[in-house]
Amino acid sequence: MKSALGLFLGLLLAAAPVGAAAQGENYAEQRSDMVESQVERRGIDNAAVLAAMAEVPRHLFVPESSLRDAYADTALPIGHGQTISQPYVVALMTELLDLSSRDKVLEIGTGSGYHTAVLSRVAGEVYSIEIIAPMSAEAAARLEGLRYRNVHLRAGDGYKGWPSQAPFDAILLTAAPPHIPQPLIDQLKMGGKLVAPVGEGYIQDLQVYTKTSDGMEKRTVIPVVVVPMTGQVRDGGRSGGGESREPGGTP
Repeated sequence: MKSALGLFLGLLLAAAPVGAAAQGENYAEQRSDMVESQVERRGIDNAAVLAAMAEVPRHLFVPESSLRDAYADTALPIGHGQTISQPYVVALMTELLDLSSRDKVLEIGTGSGYHTAVLSRVAGEVYSIEIIAPMSAEAAARLEGLRYRNVHLRAGDGYKGWPSQAPFDAILLTAAPPHIPQPLIDQLKMGGKLVAPVGEGYIQDLQVYTKTSDGMEKRTVIPVVVVPMTGQVRDGGRSGGGESREPGGTP
């Protein structure tokens, strides 16, 4: 797997990061400005989250055509009909998980791997599932090449989570389901938090669920606009969906 990923990464980084390397200092300045103006000024004050947002090179997780807007206050297309979320939304979702450096996190919706990378700087281990297999493979190559060692990726439907690695201290959904899948609730530790944008319209509600002995406590935070979650969640989990696989094809 690593040899294939290395070859893919070489091709990947040969395209966009050449320009990125030449402007490395400029990107660092843009990233610092992003954290100050888009994240801190909007109330994010978790030190680990701020440090992660300041460290992770967002410009390496967007297409070459979007490099000039990599640190803009907006979501950006990343191919396959998907988007990388607005920086503030990434920071807010991460802060709402209330993570420690020892926590194990499940992320549903790897995308380009940007939010995965941010989570990896705040949590202990990150397990991430992406339903679009080519996108999962691209993210795996990118994260491997950038040496994010505490991330584990799988291509497949995130509806059923990752049972073999459960329970999780926290769960994040980066795409919006019409409801929270029961398997994800089952895989969340008691006292853990699940953060997700929920809804079927163009605008969804960013919600925080805390698992208690009395059930799931829900808190609505802000309205957000993200892509919808696809797969089994659209039919209530009645379809089979098969077994998720890692990007290299290993069950």
